Amino acid sequence: MTTATPEITPRLRQARTSLLVSYVAQGTVFALLVTRIPGIQKQYGISDGLLPVFLAAVPILAGVGSISMEYVVKRTSPRAVLRVVQPIVCLTLVGVGLGDRMWEAAIALAAFGLSVGGLDASQAMSAVALQHRYGRSIMQTFYAAFSLGGIFGASLAWAQLHFKLSLLSMFGGVGIVVAAVVLVVGRWYAGPQELGHAVEEAAAAAARSIPWKPLLPLCLAMCAAYIGDATVSNWAAKYLQEGLHSSDQMTTVPYNAYMVVMLVGRLLGDARVQSWGSVRTVRLGAAVCAVGFLLVSLSPTSWVAVAAFAVVGLGISVIVPQVFAAGGRLFPKDSDAAVARINIFNYVGFLVGAPLVGGLAGAMGYRIAMLVPMVLILAVFLVSKSFGASAVTAADADADTVTV
Repeated sequence: MTTATPEITPRLRQARTSLLVSYVAQGTVFALLVTRIPGIQKQYGISDGLLPVFLAAVPILAGVGSISMEYVVKRTSPRAVLRVVQPIVCLTLVGVGLGDRMWEAAIALAAFGLSVGGLDASQAMSAVALQHRYGRSIMQTFYAAFSLGGIFGASLAWAQLHFKLSLLSMFGGVGIVVAAVVLVVGRWYAGPQELGHAVEEAAAAAARSIPWKPLLPLCLAMCAAYIGDATVSNWAAKYLQEGLHSSDQMTTVPYNAYMVVMLVGRLLGDARVQSWGSVRTVRLGAAVCAVGFLLVSLSPTSWVAVAAFAVVGLGISVIVPQVFAAGGRLFPKDSDAAVARINIFNYVGFLVGAPLVGGLAGAMGYRIAMLVPMVLILAVFLVSKSFGASAVTAADADADTVTV
């Protein structure tokens, strides 16, 4: 008996395109925010000692928002949640640019964290459901769309400094425009008519109990990769500003270079996996990432540091997609449940990376702090064989299952 190839209708392609726009919008807003951390810190008078606390609070609240959305989605739909939370994320960007007091920064960033967690969850649910409906892997394109948005956001941050615009004018303008865009494209997000039973199938797979033990090495790799990503997102601008005494405009360039190279790496990553295999690809990615952070630490000038952060992006670009792919191979019948569990360690990595690197930078300097993600990313080598592991058998699952 053969399985029929799913019919990809024009309406389904339209739904996929609209979700890609949503990911570009998310990448734009996120990049604009993180590349202007020095400006936010200055506007609100946040000390270097207190900044890691703010940066750690955002992923904590994002995790809360992500978990909460699971219950909201059960009563509505991923499409309904996405239509609401993404405009809210855009408006929190306006709020960040609007105030100048510490409590106002706390409220705006808290709102950003909670809403972006809901955005991540609803986007991922929609993307997974679309992938089910397509009957083939399309997740890589959504990652690439986010990277493209990151390039836009970092470029806008550069423009804000170059043209001497206030945070409010840039954050407000971008926030309102992007909110309007996602409100419009939200009309074409995939719903029950386009997805059929895909959402229910994904939810049923996620609800089934699978063992944690085979996933733990992949969770470690995911955590290490996102510690590296959090270091670039949160501290690249500060490193250039305080460690290398760069101009304000220059502090926006590292994240831009990082995202450009990451976009290229993600677009070409599938071909490398086909040629080298997943294990070798991940090992090489970890090695490149570690070398990149070493070069960042040793950089004598700002432009060398920019190139080094780009090297970091090349390494990380192949690790995260292969973590998800490996989880799917371990549990081919429950790939959504595996991906959902692994994705938790996205937030764990951000939660560990932001305060750890920031705290060490304050105590020992940014050059020493940049060696921390270099060491941690090498942990991927210790678990790299898991990327080539075969599917877990039913007997293994029965023996190792932990209900959560």
